[in-house]
Amino acid sequence: MTRRLLGTYLTITGFVLVVLIIPLGRTFAAREEDRLISAIERDATVVASMSEEALEDGTSLGLDGLLQRYAIDPGGRIVIVDARGISVADSDNLGGPPRDFATRPEFVQALAGRVDRGIRSSETLGRDLIYVAVPTGSGGSIVGAVRITYPATTLQDSVRDNWLRLGVLSLVVLAAVTLVGFALARSVTRPVRALERTAASLSAGDLSARVTVSGPPEIKELGRTFNETADRLQALIDSQRGFVADASHQLRTPLTALRLRLENLRYAVDAEDLSAVEAALSETGRLTRLVDGLLALARAEAQHAPGEVVDLATIAAGRTEVWEPLASDGGVTIATELPAAAPARMVPGATEQILDNLISNALDATPEGKRITIAVVPAGDLWELHVSDEGPGMSDEQRAGAFDRFASGKAGRGTGLGLSIVRQLARSGGGDARLLPSPSGGLDAVVSLPAATGPAPAPGD
Repeated sequence: MTRRLLGTYLTITGFVLVVLIIPLGRTFAAREEDRLISAIERDATVVASMSEEALEDGTSLGLDGLLQRYAIDPGGRIVIVDARGISVADSDNLGGPPRDFATRPEFVQALAGRVDRGIRSSETLGRDLIYVAVPTGSGGSIVGAVRITYPATTLQDSVRDNWLRLGVLSLVVLAAVTLVGFALARSVTRPVRALERTAASLSAGDLSARVTVSGPPEIKELGRTFNETADRLQALIDSQRGFVADASHQLRTPLTALRLRLENLRYAVDAEDLSAVEAALSETGRLTRLVDGLLALARAEAQHAPGEVVDLATIAAGRTEVWEPLASDGGVTIATELPAAAPARMVPGATEQILDNLISNALDATPEGKRITIAVVPAGDLWELHVSDEGPGMSDEQRAGAFDRFASGKAGRGTGLGLSIVRQLARSGGGDARLLPSPSGGLDAVVSLPAATGPAPAPGD
């Protein structure tokens, strides 16, 4: 954003400079040409008045000093001719024989009583000349003419110097605008970048993130609005989490008492009513699991503990050992593909909860005689934890919504909170979770967790 603002300032400044400098340079060139030609014309007019009497009488001009000055003036030349166009004085040919200038256009005009001025190319000298030719005479009688020339480089050098000065001025202006524009752009973008970083922290789950209100008035107002929104969001989420946690805690006690009463009632009813009591006990158990799941999810969402280095391979091996007896009872084999060590950074206890939920889901979906595979593989700067089964799997649509709360792909069994808890725990550690089809046709639950740079703690540390 700083570069875009600075680019905008420089573009506008460059446009203004082009609009101003080019016409200014052209105007100076035109005025400098007029000024130089006018100065030469004044000199020519003075010389014409000084030589008029001598040309009329045919006497000596007496302008030797003036001619000598022109002779030593680099590039300057003065030529005085009589009424026939024959030179009587030439600063480039002092004391030399007369020359005929009668056919030169400027002398033709001057001897006709008109002033001729401008810039022409000299084939003899091979360069452009600025010239002024004026008639000499009075009362309608022309007795001669005076022509003064200067090389056009005199004008060109002056114009070039002016363009150079304008170019230097433009560079100074651009440099000043660059410095001022950069400082101004930084003053605008610094609070915007701070707001962007704070927004990223807030979106990552840090509800305590707030922006320091600074910068221009509009940015300050935006910062205050952002902080107010963050405060309200934090209050709403804390209220929601508190409600779920409190409700779960409050429901567990009456559910436990209800289960005990139903279990006692099971021994006091007739056989024909036993099935109804067993159904009530099953629903009570399901409701208890739902309450426990809601409580676990609320705790996962509120998880802000700093991550620590854990060994995913060690944790996966340990949870496999815990679940193997239950898997054997169901005729399911648990296989592992684990590296020697897989150090990752994770919230304490979260990896165990993730594995327990995924293994439980896999056992529910895997038929007798099939296998569950638990693997840990590297993926760039992440570790991927895979729990794949050989069950019926899910469709693309079912996998897309499997992480939603209360979603269940087990025909009404379970609470539908397990995968929501898994994803929330993974994200609390900076990772994520997804479902893929496994090569065997079942599901491959993949949890990505950030790899740790340090070594994982040894077992028992």
